[in-house]
Amino acid sequence: MNDAPSSTTVIRNAGDVAGLIDTLKALRGRTNWIWFLALAGLFLDAYSNAALGAGLSTMVDQLELSPTQVSVLTAMAPAIAILSNPFGGWLAARIGRLKPLLLTKVVFGVGALLTAVGSDFLTVFAGRALVGIAYGIDFAVAMALLAEYTPAKLKGRLNFWQGVWYTATTTNLALTLLFYSFDVGADIWRWSVASSAVFALVLLVGQLTFLVESPTWLASKGRLTEAAANLRKMYGFDVRAGEPEIAEDGGPRRQVGFKDMGVLFRGPYLPRTVLSTMISLTQGMQYFAVGWYLPVISLELFGEQFEKATLGSMMFNAVGIVGGCLSAYFGRRMGLRVSSMGGYAVVFAALLVMGATFKELPLFFAALLPVLFIFFHSAGPGPNGKSIAALSYRSDIRTLGTGVTGMLGSFGSVAGLYLFPQLESGLGIGTSLMLLSAVPLVGFITCLVIKWEPTRTTINLEEEAVGLGRRRQTVSV
Repeated sequence: MNDAPSSTTVIRNAGDVAGLIDTLKALRGRTNWIWFLALAGLFLDAYSNAALGAGLSTMVDQLELSPTQVSVLTAMAPAIAILSNPFGGWLAARIGRLKPLLLTKVVFGVGALLTAVGSDFLTVFAGRALVGIAYGIDFAVAMALLAEYTPAKLKGRLNFWQGVWYTATTTNLALTLLFYSFDVGADIWRWSVASSAVFALVLLVGQLTFLVESPTWLASKGRLTEAAANLRKMYGFDVRAGEPEIAEDGGPRRQVGFKDMGVLFRGPYLPRTVLSTMISLTQGMQYFAVGWYLPVISLELFGEQFEKATLGSMMFNAVGIVGGCLSAYFGRRMGLRVSSMGGYAVVFAALLVMGATFKELPLFFAALLPVLFIFFHSAGPGPNGKSIAALSYRSDIRTLGTGVTGMLGSFGSVAGLYLFPQLESGLGIGTSLMLLSAVPLVGFITCLVIKWEPTRTTINLEEEAVGLGRRRQTVSV
């Protein structure tokens, strides 16, 4: 059982609901299970993104793809997410968090199957486009739902999504090795992609059965009876609905729309939006750019055989699992902003050294540099942009915030996946990596200048929306 109050509590608005959830010091039993089931959707996001890469070389040969077509397919999901992120945020602000999450599992499955059976570029392109749509919507909505499920003392655990990301990538590589042992030949990429449809079906059934709509969002829409029911179902609170608060103008509650995105760039929300967006943008650019070179390093370490190269990639991703899981600890102890700064500093140094000494260091030290990069990326800025966005806005605009942050952050992913390989072909890997070191430097400076720290604030974000919140925060440095 959770540490719920013993007397009946009356809720009248979203601030009451958020405040009630914040009284919890831990999530246990059914509540914890539901929380991790919502997080599991991000496993599918990462798995679907990785599924194509595991057998990319065989797909290229089988479908006779040009280098440009390969770049387009590789960057497809984050490119489409540029549009689907804010659309998902808008949709979740209007119809709730649960319906879009369930819908994306269906789209994921259809996109994966279409890709797996594709016999030409256009079919695979269409399948990957569907995966990109689902990825953008799901990520924006899932992070908002997790933030609304989580009490204030546990906000740092949102960073677990980074460990889940690397776990999904490693799982995909392991299953690809299993499929390879079945002697499926050049169709290995089809098996890898099709397996993501199986995960989508399993998650659809699980989330449809157990997830509950966000009580905070329901209360923000005046649906207090449903909010109270979900608080009882998920947390075991003894709670009932009171009389809903009337809007200041006495009129009906207005639906949040795209035109409300402007509030993200005004008043206290402006620095929060800039911070979360810049972290998302820079971490996406540095990860996907360097990720392009990891297979090269893996081949040098473990040889050119498929099994050995795949095992090498799994080793690098295992470092990301450790860093991603520890990011929740670092975020809780240091704050999301400061842990991002520490991660950026090490990534900056690692990229400079990698670029300056590429192919010159002994093999052990050459392999150690990407290990340091992945660990401090995943333990620092990797998860923090999306987590900060999910924790920085009131419920009625939260998914708009996560959607816009995801949209702008996706530009970094696209740049890393598409532009930097082009840069490498002209300047070489070493020079490209040294130029790339400017990216974490920009992220570091942004975190140094903007002091917002959502895990250290004393503001009730729901009360802040109606002017009742305390307008101060305590920042840990």
